[in-house]
Amino acid sequence: MENKQPEVMIIGSGIAGTVAARRLAEKGKSVLVLERRNHIGGNCYDEKDEHGILIHVYGPHIFHTNDEGVFELFERFTDWHFFPHRVVAQVGDKQLPVPFNLNTLHQVYDKEKADELEKKLIDTYGEGSRVPIMKLRENSDPQIREIAEFVYQNVFLRYTMKQWGQTPEEISPEVTGRVPVLVSYDDRYFQDKYQGVPKEGFTVMLERMLSHENITVRTGVDAKEVLTFTEDGKILFEGTTFEGDVIYTGALDELLDLKYGRLPYRSLDFKFAYYPQDDFQGHAVVNYTVSEDFTRITEFKHLTGQEDVKGTTIVREYPFAYEGKEGQIPYYAIMNEENNGLYRKYADDVAKYKNLHLLGRLAEYKYYNVDVMARRAMDLADEL
Repeated sequence: MENKQPEVMIIGSGIAGTVAARRLAEKGKSVLVLERRNHIGGNCYDEKDEHGILIHVYGPHIFHTNDEGVFELFERFTDWHFFPHRVVAQVGDKQLPVPFNLNTLHQVYDKEKADELEKKLIDTYGEGSRVPIMKLRENSDPQIREIAEFVYQNVFLRYTMKQWGQTPEEISPEVTGRVPVLVSYDDRYFQDKYQGVPKEGFTVMLERMLSHENITVRTGVDAKEVLTFTEDGKILFEGTTFEGDVIYTGALDELLDLKYGRLPYRSLDFKFAYYPQDDFQGHAVVNYTVSEDFTRITEFKHLTGQEDVKGTTIVREYPFAYEGKEGQIPYYAIMNEENNGLYRKYADDVAKYKNLHLLGRLAEYKYYNVDVMARRAMDLADEL
């Protein structure tokens, strides 16, 4: 492979790039993975901190899915720490389960009123349904609107404004739809069949996935240093026309030197802290929906099942507007009509490169969960 070009080049070694690489390698394709960072794994990268606690360096990731094919792929490379992921919101002196569900209802209201409201929600929307908060606010029944207003003010509004730097009305329904009221006593954050984290961490799992005779990985390499995109639709690799397929998982605007302007993203500043006590908050994740400048605190021991380590490490997340400065990372695409239109200009521009394929949150300017990302990578690999 050193002497001839690979058949497929993949830019980025996160979930998208790694899954695609493995799938293609197993089908006999020679694959070169280029990674700008000095480690593989993208934002799923995890490592042990100086206290021996496995932390998620770029924020917490939990794998959850109903997709049997994706689960079977991942399971080949890891054992699992399964757990039902539960999140609480700190509202005043109370910790309320989120999404807001029937358990939360009974914590907020007295029994008689809670029973009455529960019946109304079930009669209106059906038991087990997930109702987006903005839809709930449109209900003509004043009591249902009262629930909606409580959730809106105490769980949704300030948290959303912190996270996105916008009012909820400005935010894409794709995002607001992710904050439902759950007409159920199921207080898990996800309702998927499988949910947990790789027992030895995401990095180890992804390293195993990339360990294949048909895969070569080069870290610390910026794709733009070795690839040239010519005006006539050719891609050059180290000065020579590249005939194979290129899967690109990075930010599309940065690939084209921001020629139409920067695509807006939200970024995150992570503040890690270690405490000598064995427990900090009793939960993997506590959302601060009303107070504080940060959005949430993650305590990794509760996320990863590390019971044999001393002390505990947490991380607080502070959102801010991504500006492309040194060290900043684009995490969340701000999807609205204007920004999606700007993205389409970039996508249209690269359509002339017939062997270039865009894959992933950054390259597609979308929000994908890990399992959906893996499925898209598997499908693209199968197409190729």
